[in-house]
Formats: sequence, structure tokens, C-alpha cells
Amino acid sequence: MSGVAQLDISMHKVRTITIERFKRLHTVDLQMRPLMVMIGPNGAGKTSMLDAVSLLSASAAGHMKSTLSDMGGISDVLTRGAAGSLVLGAEMLVENEPLKYRLEIEPKGPSYVISRENLYQELVPQPIKYIESQYDNVLYNNPKTNKLARPDWEHTPLESALSQVPKMYRQPEELRKVLTSVTQYHVLDVSKRAPVKLPQQLKPADLPGDNGEDLIPFLYSLRENDKSRYEVIEDTLRAAFPGFESLNLPSAATGMLTLTWKERNFKSPLSIGQLSEGTLRFIWLVSLLQSSSLSTITMIDEPEVSLHPELLSLFADLVREASAKTQIIVATHSDRLIRFLEPKEVLVMDIDEQGYTTPAWADSLDLEEWLADYSLDEVWRMGRMGARA
Repeated sequence: MSGVAQLDISMHKVRTITIERFKRLHTVDLQMRPLMVMIGPNGAGKTSMLDAVSLLSASAAGHMKSTLSDMGGISDVLTRGAAGSLVLGAEMLVENEPLKYRLEIEPKGPSYVISRENLYQELVPQPIKYIESQYDNVLYNNPKTNKLARPDWEHTPLESALSQVPKMYRQPEELRKVLTSVTQYHVLDVSKRAPVKLPQQLKPADLPGDNGEDLIPFLYSLRENDKSRYEVIEDTLRAAFPGFESLNLPSAATGMLTLTWKERNFKSPLSIGQLSEGTLRFIWLVSLLQSSSLSTITMIDEPEVSLHPELLSLFADLVREASAKTQIIVATHSDRLIRFLEPKEVLVMDIDEQGYTTPAWADSLDLEEWLADYSLDEVWRMGRMGARA
């Protein structure tokens, strides 16, 4: 997560994501919101949505080839039986004008080819095309002449044109910075020798790390440099665990710190290795969401794992607050978490008769009469929102 470009996301939030023929996501043109919590049965496309956005981010960073390979190749991610290319796209505002991007990828033998790529703004009276690519005919807007021209630098055909635009090309660079800053967090590893349980080096840390490998230096940095955020973390832990008193960060060796957990009713603190899985994961989640260095889009997969249901109310408040500084996408199976959300924050992932994912915002499903008598999670369990196995 280190080195993520920090942007004023109030000006750079992604407005729409387009996905076509990615696994079950056959045709998706999704209006993005600050907080998007996806619900639905297994196989409904929640993880596929996260993976598609990750692939879009990787393509902007010049890592499309390796990311597709990690996913099993383009044949493994294309919608089964569907003809046509894989499409990924996004729209965002740059200087209050929509900037639209579309990338199309076709299978070619065991590999793939970028069949089409476009980046443009529909300005009045004349639209501006920044990238217009079709197979090996790759054209960029030359800022000196304001005309499309072939690149005069070495171009890699298996990576997107967007990832290879020189930084002097301002509009493409704005989009690239936003897309490459997308981050995805999976369930925290809390096995016996997991990084989060081991002593950690004292060093600058803006985030707690994908696997909590920087949790301790991150907490130390907050305690020393941003006391108010550190106090929010401890206050949240006190609300979640009534016996909790404080976190401590004692030295474990030269230049190394560990973490201990002090409770009011016990004289000796617990070491980080003695904490339960749910407690460790909650500390990590709270710390992550309190970071001032969150990327433009933060994706969290199954945050409810190991958490007591009562903690989900606090988590809902945390992600809602954090969504003011990052767009947050959450994939969950927890109906308990849905209880603490508003319909405008919930994306219902259902499957149509053809087996394709059909996402719909819960506030578009005419639930007002049901919500007058039932909570949102009860409406979901009753099958009134769909997205049930």
C-alpha cells in the first residue's frame, strides 16, 4: 500500500464503473456512491466486482498482463459462452467535466490483444480525444498540436495505452492516478505466525498494511503525530470491548515494537498473540479506516469474518465516516451488518434467468412500506430485496 498517490477525492471520485463480460458481470454500468456494500448469495458476483475493479486498476498501472495471469488468464475471466471482448471502463470528473475511459480486451490464442481503448471528454463545441486505439493502431492526443498521433516512445502492446501516457499529458494522468490508487483488502491473516502477531520494525507507516504487517508502527506514528486519531481508535475499542483500557506499544528488541492490550480487571496486559481472531481483525479494521492515507477507492472483502455481531454496528459507523475521504466498496454475507446501513448504501447483487449478475441499489427497489415495519436486514431475509440463495 505504500507510495499511493493521495488526491483530493472530492474532486476525483469515480462516478461510474463499466464492466462487460467479466465472469457473471455480463453488462454492468454502475453509478458509484461514497459507500457501496454489496450483498447477495455465493456466486452472485460480489468478488467478481472487486476483481474487475482491481483489474481496471492494474491495467492503469501497467500490470494488466501479470494480473490477468494471476486470475488464470482472459479465458478464465470472460463470461462463459458469451461472444465479444472483455470491457472495463470508468468515468470521473476532471475540472468539472466528465472524463470517460473504455478498454476492450479480446482473447488471442493463449494470450490476449487490446482491441480498443478510448479516453475522451465530450466538451462543447468539440469533444477532445486523448487516446484512440484499435489493435496496433495506437493514437494519443499531442498536447502541442491538439491532434492524434502515434507514440514516439516504445509502446508495450499487452499493457494499456493509459498506463503508458507520459505524465505531461494532464487529463490521462489524472485518471491514471485515481485508478492506480485503488486498494483491495482481504480477510486479515491471523494464523500463528501471521505478520500482525509478530514484533514489527519501528518505521514510518501511513497504513496498517494488507496483512497488518505495519499495524504497530502505524499505531505508534498516530500516537506520536496524530493523537486525535489514535484516541478515536482507543475510544472505539472501549465501545466495542467494555473491559478494554488501553493499547501499549512496548519495545521488543532494538528498533522493534510489539503491541499489548490492557484490561481494567487484569493487572498484566495481554500480548498481541493472545488476542482473539475477532479482536485482532477489529483492531486492524478500525486502524485502517482511521488512516488519513486511504486511497481513492478502498475495497474490503468480508469484513465480518470472526467479528461478533455487536461489533458490526461500530463497523458500519466507521465505514460511513471513512467514505467521506475514500469511496468504499464492501462485499459481505452478513445480514447483521445490513441492519445498520441505509438503503442508499446497499447494492443488491442478484442473478437473472440467464445466470448473469443484476446489481441494483436498495433504495431503487420500492421498499418504503416494508421498512416502515421491518429493519433492512429483516426485509432482505424475507426475500423482498432479492439477493438470496
